[in-house]
Amino acid sequence: MDEELLLTLLNSTPMIDGTRTDVLDMDGVDLAVLRPGRDVLQAVVRGDEPPSALEPLLRGVTSNPSIDAAGRLTWTVDASAAQSLLVRAISAWDEMERTRPGRLRPCANNECALFLLDRSKSNSARWCSMATCGNKLKARRHYQRTRTD
Repeated sequence: MDEELLLTLLNSTPMIDGTRTDVLDMDGVDLAVLRPGRDVLQAVVRGDEPPSALEPLLRGVTSNPSIDAAGRLTWTVDASAAQSLLVRAISAWDEMERTRPGRLRPCANNECALFLLDRSKSNSARWCSMATCGNKLKARRHYQRTRTD
């Protein structure tokens, strides 16, 4: 599964100095195709768009079956490099939604634009990073609590 590709794509617009910044950089890939697709995928994962919003990204894509050297069935996507990456990312998202629903989500820090894949047993992770977002929010809550006392 392409979980790492999915997270890399989703997390390619981090907040830097308070500004959402596009850091997507993939050699040999048409970023003019990849960026809008990434934006739709981010909106779907955030819940701002329905999954059907991904459908236009899949139009015109075909997949061809073949048998590999080990005798296993494989599928090859017939699309441009950018569209192929989007299809892989959408497939990874779909697989996660079916097998581990709710595990892929935006960071709970409203000032962060990143996403996390919760691999914890309890499915209770809230932040993309405990060292950054989690610590900041916990410190902020503690400060507010002690200031009101």
